[in-house]
Amino acid sequence: MTIQNEPVSNDGLIRIRLDLGYNGTGYFGWAKQPNGLKTIQGELESALIAITGLAEVKTIVGGRTDAGVHARGQVCHIDLPVEFVNEQISRLGRRLRAVLPESIVVSQVTQVSKDFDARFAALARRYSYRIADRSVDPLTLSSVMIHDAPLDLDAMNAASKLLQGLNDFTAYCKANTVGTRIRELQEFSWHRHDDLVIATVKADAFCYSMVRTLVGALIPVGDGRKDIEWPYRILKAAQKIFEINVAPGHALVLEEIYYPAEKEFADRVSSTKAMRSPEEVE
Repeated sequence: MTIQNEPVSNDGLIRIRLDLGYNGTGYFGWAKQPNGLKTIQGELESALIAITGLAEVKTIVGGRTDAGVHARGQVCHIDLPVEFVNEQISRLGRRLRAVLPESIVVSQVTQVSKDFDARFAALARRYSYRIADRSVDPLTLSSVMIHDAPLDLDAMNAASKLLQGLNDFTAYCKANTVGTRIRELQEFSWHRHDDLVIATVKADAFCYSMVRTLVGALIPVGDGRKDIEWPYRILKAAQKIFEINVAPGHALVLEEIYYPAEKEFADRVSSTKAMRSPEEVE
């Protein structure tokens, strides 16, 4: 855990960046649910309220992970009253580790400028997805998808390359996604590590279930059921194709969120909001 101090803003609040990771098994995603289901945000905000004594603490997150999805590089920010500067901030990380369940770990607490926004200042998010297509290690069952046929990585990489760039990903987003589905898919590649096939998926932003739908479209290419151009034809159709089997969430990991230099935070937030619909900005 590291602590860095920045000047206090003139509204009496300080902005805190939290870097965290979690095992998403047993959680219904990041976002709090109205029916009280167990979520990462719910656990984190409850811990923050217990520590600070505030009536409410609101977290703004860089990547809203779905049910069962894990994270190594999640980022969120909170605003706290000025009295939490100095000694109380220096203890916040230790106190969070004491209060949070073992499945959620806050690794770094940093005071940042009020221009920082964990969601809208982000340049890109990178995910990984792990598939076992040879042998199965029972100790990895909570974080690996099992596929009972060998996968051709050359075919999958050729198909994935066709999807990269700035495109309308309507076909790869949940049907109820609001606002724009235009995303820049900066990297989509596959490699093998030991007995695992691992996907790397990086984009400026993702629609709900977009990563898992992309993976789900590439698996039948890898096992020969679909040709290399099939995922690209779906992309260009620009409509939801229910023929795709969305890959399960438990094998997906949010690995990293990228941010610009501090002096560029405000410009990045403005440009990101300009690309989003009012519903997404809310």
